[in-house]
Amino acid sequence: MKLTIEEKNELEQIYQEFLNNEKILKMKEIPMHRGSNCYEHSFKVAKLAIHRGLRHKNVNLKAILVASILHDYYLYDWRKDDLKKKGHGNKHPYIAANNAKDDFGVDEQVAKIIKSHMWPLNIKEFPNSTEARIVSLADKHVATVEFSSSKKYKENKREKYLNNISSLFAK
Repeated sequence: MKLTIEEKNELEQIYQEFLNNEKILKMKEIPMHRGSNCYEHSFKVAKLAIHRGLRHKNVNLKAILVASILHDYYLYDWRKDDLKKKGHGNKHPYIAANNAKDDFGVDEQVAKIIKSHMWPLNIKEFPNSTEARIVSLADKHVATVEFSSSKKYKENKREKYLNNISSLFAK
């Protein structure tokens, strides 16, 4: 899919609004995979999902963008809460979708994408749309890279890592 300058600017504007949103910045406090945090992880997923979405015709890139940024918008550290440890993988997509509806008024398409991003772990929520499959697979790819990179490697690449998420279309 070829984007016009206007479409590209619109997606970049949405991305930047989320990148600097006060509520989204709270995601920096949530640890993720081996030294990354929820904020960084989500924006990496967003960049990858958009670039993969551009390979398809007739996909809703705005839905992909918003869902990928909010797919882990659950706002708690499950590692520190025994009640939340159990079933976090299955439950957090529903919590993230509800938070996204409450805080950002996302529509049902975006909520469904968020709910299905953990498939097949969450077997009840198959990613039925192309957009949902793109976000789910982008999340798995980014998580795999994060898990396979050491904390020391990430610390050494921190500035480059943060620069990489500063813009949706920056390489």
